[in-house]
Amino acid sequence: MNIGIVGLGLIGGSMAKAYKKAGAAVLGCDRTRLITEFAEMAEAIDGELDEAHFSKCDLIMICIPPVGAKKWLEDNAPKLSPDTLVIDCCGTKRYVCEAGFRLARQYGFTYAGGHPMAGIQYGGFKHSDADLFKGAVFALVPEDRNDLFFIDRVKKLILPAGFSRLVMSTAEQHDRIIAFTSQMAHVVSNAFIKSETAQDTGTAISAGSYRDFTRVARLDAGMWTELFMENRDNLKHEIDILINELEKYGKALEDNDADEMCRLLTEGSERKQEVERRCG
Repeated sequence: MNIGIVGLGLIGGSMAKAYKKAGAAVLGCDRTRLITEFAEMAEAIDGELDEAHFSKCDLIMICIPPVGAKKWLEDNAPKLSPDTLVIDCCGTKRYVCEAGFRLARQYGFTYAGGHPMAGIQYGGFKHSDADLFKGAVFALVPEDRNDLFFIDRVKKLILPAGFSRLVMSTAEQHDRIIAFTSQMAHVVSNAFIKSETAQDTGTAISAGSYRDFTRVARLDAGMWTELFMENRDNLKHEIDILINELEKYGKALEDNDADEMCRLLTEGSERKQEVERRCG
């Protein structure tokens, strides 16, 4: 199995290491030449990925943010082989998939959108890990969800990196759900830590919930800004819902209304249990 990786940050670097661990031949490239050289010295890749090697790859993973991924596809679409599967790993799907599907039809290569559902709060190749995707889900956005031969082909190429399964989605559904499950967590955590009280948490008066809640406040601001703006309609919708709900808790406190506070807390607890039952 021959794998090409575009972008050797946390996700791309981890992809390279995971495929190497699985016994694949891996070529990679990064916009920073030093990172490419370091990845090769670290034996995460076997050499540099360039257009001369595109046709030798069974799979090329584009592990850079959406704007860069679209530009890479536009620049390289005419050079891609029909036998090579190209999948982007961007955190939003509508923007890059529109370009990917269009270019694939125009130039005859095979493309699908993808999103590895795994990560940590630190970025960069130095934090990449061969086991980052172990047991994780890979979200796949194919143009034709009924092409079983294609889905089987993707599965055989993706699962060796450690993923437990594929889940299929449309680009629209993916972006709507990811606004709630991922992007909101980063926004809320990032806003929450701005309280002046955070300066006093060096004392022992904090628990695991604080640590867990603020973990993703530390982020790559440039990357997340791009993802948020790409998905601004869905993310703004979720923020508006949260603000509306928080105002209810605030009013219960302002009115010293213990009954309403208890009702709100019970409602939230029951909703969590309902979601857990539905999602297994």
